[in-house]
Amino acid sequence: MTDAKELFRFLLVAAIIVVPIRYFIMQPFVVSGSSMDPTFHNNEYLIVDKLSYNLNKIHRGDAVVFHFPLEKRKYLVKRLIGLPGDTVTLRSDGTVTIKNRLHPNGFTVAEDYLENHDGYNLTITVPEKKVFVLGDNRPVSYDSRAWGLLDEDRMVGRVYLRLWPLTRIDYLPGKTNLLNQ
Repeated sequence: MTDAKELFRFLLVAAIIVVPIRYFIMQPFVVSGSSMDPTFHNNEYLIVDKLSYNLNKIHRGDAVVFHFPLEKRKYLVKRLIGLPGDTVTLRSDGTVTIKNRLHPNGFTVAEDYLENHDGYNLTITVPEKKVFVLGDNRPVSYDSRAWGLLDEDRMVGRVYLRLWPLTRIDYLPGKTNLLNQ
């Protein structure tokens, strides 16, 4: 009888610790597809930080997981490029330029993580409570260019850890220098 009692006590304590962490602080995510190559590959196991965006501002350049706008139960991972108030211009040569209050003449986003550019012409101004996201493998990514701006409240959080495969374990995988822009 004491074994059953100990097992119950263990499960209760585990649930009290694990459930709040899973639902409010961290969430696992498995990458599906190649839209974020070379940053994230198919079947990589990621941990998403859900708490940061509730406490702090979002940052340009973060790799984020969000609820897909056209299918509520589906999650996607993309890179945050355009913030509220930005005017994002994509050019056919693959460059991305952003104009905003701090940079009225604009700046070209330094995307050294990209291997595959794609020619796409688009200019869009990001309104409040929206963001513009792109995949790192632009030719195959289904992102804001196709389905539009993402509501900020659909974001789950930023990618915090890559745990699988073991050869690619990383803290803040996909981190870029776009924070300073």
